[in-house]
Amino acid sequence: MKQHIQRLAAISQRPVRRIIGLMSGTSLDGLDVVLCRFTGAGKQTRVEVEAFATLPYDEHFKSEIRRVFAKKEIDFQHFTLLNALIAEKHAEIVNQFLIEKKILAEEIDLLASHGQTVFHAPCIFHGMPEYPNATLQIGDGDHLSVRTGIITISDFRQKHVAAGGEGAPLALYGDYLLFTQPGEERFLLNIGGIANFTYLPADGDPARAFATDTGPGNTLIDAFARELFGVAYDEDARIASNGRVDPLLLDLLKSEAFFEKPFPKTIGPELFSVEWVRAALHQLPKGNINPYDLLATLTRLSAETIAESVQKVPAGTAQPCMYLSGGGAHNPLMVSYLKELLPGWKLQSMNVLGVDGDAKEAVLFAVLANETVAGQYKPGLQLGGVPLVGMGKISFPE
Repeated sequence: MKQHIQRLAAISQRPVRRIIGLMSGTSLDGLDVVLCRFTGAGKQTRVEVEAFATLPYDEHFKSEIRRVFAKKEIDFQHFTLLNALIAEKHAEIVNQFLIEKKILAEEIDLLASHGQTVFHAPCIFHGMPEYPNATLQIGDGDHLSVRTGIITISDFRQKHVAAGGEGAPLALYGDYLLFTQPGEERFLLNIGGIANFTYLPADGDPARAFATDTGPGNTLIDAFARELFGVAYDEDARIASNGRVDPLLLDLLKSEAFFEKPFPKTIGPELFSVEWVRAALHQLPKGNINPYDLLATLTRLSAETIAESVQKVPAGTAQPCMYLSGGGAHNPLMVSYLKELLPGWKLQSMNVLGVDGDAKEAVLFAVLANETVAGQYKPGLQLGGVPLVGMGKISFPE
């Protein structure tokens, strides 16, 4: 064991660290793999993206995950097997990525794995006062490390929960370290399955910075695109653009209590599910609506709840800056709605800050791994109302 600790110590002291970040989100479309070159840590962190790719999952693998994803009742044997299977699949993808980029595993210092969230249960969702916040990601780090030969840091969210947070959104840590800009108030909006934003005050005060979910991003749009149209997602909003927003359904969906909860807050498809939408549809006088209108309404729901959330943050500037990332940033209807709902705001792609918006979440987990081995925190420091702590469990390949 001593040699493992010595190896970690050597990595922590290197002037440059090469770290691969992995991210698999609630959309289940594939694994984001990003190779980053790091110098420094904390506020001195500098990152350069050397390579990035999203390697898609096949339909069988997606269906295996959906058997347990956000479900309260599951086959426990299948769930146990899936913990190893996901790690093996991710390792296969990492090894494929390294071969395609002509990179040797021994040239990589660390592998940072988010894993696959299968259930997210903050207190505001489960409502049981005797139980704490909880979240669960699977895809075992030991399997990843052994199969790739790279020291792996995984299971980041548990430390955040243990320290008093909800385990999400963890984007705040990387966003704060990489993108705080003195004199500019920034909102970094990620429209994944669930939409979330990070608020970075212009004065850089960590006590005022925070990250929060706003509600559904793409998860409901994707689910009904699959169910009603047989496609993985509404590419370029072609379906929703041929429908009309149903104002009554939109109001019913927006009456969900989550939207009025104070910041910061987190949620997942456990609440914003197909069943949740169907319950609202059953309240309509005419029952189910035109499928095109349903996708138009769900797209508008995501946009309105995002816009209403960011507008609750007291503006410190005449023209707040919002930087967009995630799959929803490629949805032209979603973006046009946001521009309509946020007049006077400056909306831009995350890419203008030097990080590909599609790679951003994987980069942020690489940042967390860099902090695990090289970060230095003093007792009492907080970020977003939660103690500033190192996160992740370390797995060695030997």
